Amino acid sequence: MDRTPPPERLGYGMQLPVQSLSTLFAEPWEAGGGPADLAAVARAADRLGFAYIGCCDHVAIPRRLAAAMGTTWYDPVATLSFLAGVTERVRLLSHVAVVGLRHPLATAKQYATLDRLSGGRLLLGVGAGHVREEFEALGAEFDGRGRVLDEAIDALRAALGPEEFPEFAGEHFAFSGLGQAPRPAQPAGPPVWVGGSSPAAVRRAAVRGDGWLPQGDPRDRLPEQIARIRELRERAGVRAPIVIGAIAEPLYIGEPGWDVGRRTLCGKPDRIAESLRAYPAMGVRQLQVRFRSRSRSELIEQMEAFATGVGPHLED
Repeated sequence: MDRTPPPERLGYGMQLPVQSLSTLFAEPWEAGGGPADLAAVARAADRLGFAYIGCCDHVAIPRRLAAAMGTTWYDPVATLSFLAGVTERVRLLSHVAVVGLRHPLATAKQYATLDRLSGGRLLLGVGAGHVREEFEALGAEFDGRGRVLDEAIDALRAALGPEEFPEFAGEHFAFSGLGQAPRPAQPAGPPVWVGGSSPAAVRRAAVRGDGWLPQGDPRDRLPEQIARIRELRERAGVRAPIVIGAIAEPLYIGEPGWDVGRRTLCGKPDRIAESLRAYPAMGVRQLQVRFRSRSRSELIEQMEAFATGVGPHLED
């Protein structure tokens, strides 16, 4: 059963800075950042009406990937639990938890506690993962990780549902007669948003997800992907609605006066809103935004400019 129907208006959220220092998206100032920066940005997102804040998941990065990915990846459960204590409304998204690295009961214990501590604000984003050495070090299956993830989602549905003594029997995981408390604050458990844009990930989102988190699909590819999800969902007989997400191009509200990169969408708020309205027109209901910035203060200024000048006009 779907946990949360699509919102009446397009929601927007963001990946947190500092918690991951991948060269693909981290700004230079984040390397010197820490807990105070995370808390300040989370409070700003909470105050400004952002739908969610997100945190990534990696346990260990091999040397062959460290130059590009970095080794700084804050643990999502610890990070989002910390930020739950300094916010009130913004939802807390694991984007994405590599749930195949852990037994579903261990994952359920962590995220049920987070949902309880946050008053029911968890969005459980899940994905297959891609770092072989990480899986091998933890004794998890890498080559069959897609099948493991499919089963792990089903197992998590059971473990995070309303039953104190959940039951599940599958090829990789099985449990019964084992009680877990605290239970999630959300009575039916947190929504499960499936990440990824491969054919397998799209199928997984369509059949098993309450939401879909694509991984950087360009605009011109999204309509085909969305249509495929809806087709697969209907074919599988899943009647509940699904929250379709997207990641927008990097943004800078105003004239930057510094090199923000050629792919960055910048300019006056009305120009940016006009461009971003293409996403809800496709059927997107949750838009992840990311801002170019040179400091924490500039990032928060960009968030404020977006929330006041862009966000309210995304569906005009």
